[in-house]
Amino acid sequence: MVQRVSTGSPFEASFGYSRAVRHGDTVYVSGTTGYDYANMTMPEDVGAQATNALATIDKALREAGSSLADTVRVVYYVGERADVDAVVKAVGPVFSDIRPAASMLIVSMIEPGMKIEIEITAHIGAATSE
Repeated sequence: MVQRVSTGSPFEASFGYSRAVRHGDTVYVSGTTGYDYANMTMPEDVGAQATNALATIDKALREAGSSLADTVRVVYYVGERADVDAVVKAVGPVFSDIRPAASMLIVSMIEPGMKIEIEITAHIGAATSE
């Protein structure tokens, strides 16, 4: 079974991708930036962008039958080395008990206002497995 989840982002339509794809019990979430999709605005603060990205990701995961608690892998793409501490402050409390495998890269973003992009892999049931 393959399930595709869309958030209605204009990027999904123009780039031709799904926010998340569930295949069996695994959910792959595309790189997600800090847009507030309700207002189509991007906060300037990288911590707020990280928080928005995680909210968008959690919404997509829930639509696919999962949640952030099932995260097994996370990749952070950060636009500036100077923003790393703020990103850690925003995401650390979310993942402190989940403890997924993780990577963080410093990269160039496709839009000037983007400061972070987060990509997640979740396995349904991981939150309750030992």
